[in-house]
Amino acid sequence: MSQWVWSGLRWGIPTTRYPARREDAPGVTPGLPVTRRLHSLLSERAQSGIDRLVDRCPTGALARSADRVDVDPRRCVHCFRCAREGTEAMPWEAGYEWAATTPLPASGPLGRPFRRSAHIRVVDAGDCGACLHEVKQLTSPYYNLHRLGFFFTPTPRQADILLVVGAAADQMRTALEKTLAAMPTPRTVIAAGACALSGGIFGSSFACSGGVGSIVPVDIEVPGNPPPPLAILHALLVATGRAQPAAWAAAPDEAS
Repeated sequence: MSQWVWSGLRWGIPTTRYPARREDAPGVTPGLPVTRRLHSLLSERAQSGIDRLVDRCPTGALARSADRVDVDPRRCVHCFRCAREGTEAMPWEAGYEWAATTPLPASGPLGRPFRRSAHIRVVDAGDCGACLHEVKQLTSPYYNLHRLGFFFTPTPRQADILLVVGAAADQMRTALEKTLAAMPTPRTVIAAGACALSGGIFGSSFACSGGVGSIVPVDIEVPGNPPPPLAILHALLVATGRAQPAAWAAAPDEAS
């Protein structure tokens, strides 16, 4: 028992230095596939392998054009099928600053008054538990979002940021609309996770919408299934104007 007490006093509680310092600890992110450029002189066998690679994606996150295979991060569910296709595998990047502003956001960053004190209302709109679990990790000693001035609140009347996870189930439509209506302005809506962005493997069905954006206007999107805590933390920093958004939401030609 004494050795654990001594170890705790010696090492303390480790907390990530992000955003002051880039986090490179193993396991903090599963990464995302990125656009793959294709050589103009691919063999017929390689061409067939590329087509098979695109067809293996269960959510349609991959789309082939003449000179590349594009990735829609909104639909990627981290199944890793495209990463295990041998020589035709998609390249992956091990980042986490994935939060991007939507092409037509309802509002801009909250601004300077919210940079050290912003309150977040989390709504589970039909989540399987994965994305919600990653959100909960933000209060752990390792991520400790309170050090950056972010706080969870149980009431939308005190919330500045609406963080939504889940596939936007039809039974949550009214709850989402009422939550947003009860929030004071200025306010920002963040959709976190592939299900919240596109419906994920559930898609548009009799039970859920094709993403949170079909119910409430979304300002910031966080891909991933589930997105790692640092990706969600990056979204909060983007919402308060303390970090730059990712560029993947732009058109492919603009982002490249």
